[in-house]
Amino acid sequence: MTYSLYQHQDIHNNTITFPAGKVVCIGRNYLDHIRELGNEIPEQSLLFMKPSTALVGIDTPLSIPKDLGECHNELEIALLIKSPITKGDTINLAEMIWGVGLGLDLTLRDLQANLKSKGQPWERAKAFDDSCPVTPFVPLSEFDNLNQLEFKLSVNDKVRQEGDTSKMMRSIEALLTEITLCFTLLPGDIVLTGTPAGVGVLNSGDKLALTLANRYKFGCEII
Repeated sequence: MTYSLYQHQDIHNNTITFPAGKVVCIGRNYLDHIRELGNEIPEQSLLFMKPSTALVGIDTPLSIPKDLGECHNELEIALLIKSPITKGDTINLAEMIWGVGLGLDLTLRDLQANLKSKGQPWERAKAFDDSCPVTPFVPLSEFDNLNQLEFKLSVNDKVRQEGDTSKMMRSIEALLTEITLCFTLLPGDIVLTGTPAGVGVLNSGDKLALTLANRYKFGCEII
């Protein structure tokens, strides 16, 4: 597998001129997903990162590792950062977020389980090249409330994941505040806000349909 030359895109296929930055991921932000995997509820947000080489456009046929065990879908709301956010900043979403899309936190589940059992970091299971397919981004102004936002993933015409940000354990504002207690977010960074229940195995030939706010639809195929 080789990394892609990813650039952020808007819904009209125009390039958004921010650099492709880091991807900050929130683990265990939906109770139903915590329960389906039998994990403990974290006292703080569970943070991990994917590098810019993990990013790939959702319109690209997706290639997943074939020899590292099961690769699972984890569909998430993706936020594209447009201005620096650092520790102590008052969170103003209109000033800080360019837009909203969907991202897949592709996860090598068998490898992750092995790493977890040894108390080791997850990057080998989460941060491989092309492990973060993302849709084009919709301008923030198109949404009334980021904390009441529905999204859905279907695999081969069967609904697999349905989420709503109103069911997150922490609001968008709280997540940004907690992230930036640790490190600064820069223009071009992406925040993935957590996945709901419904993770499952992806296979070559699977056709994926992603829906944001019941209005924006995207598709791709696993090769």
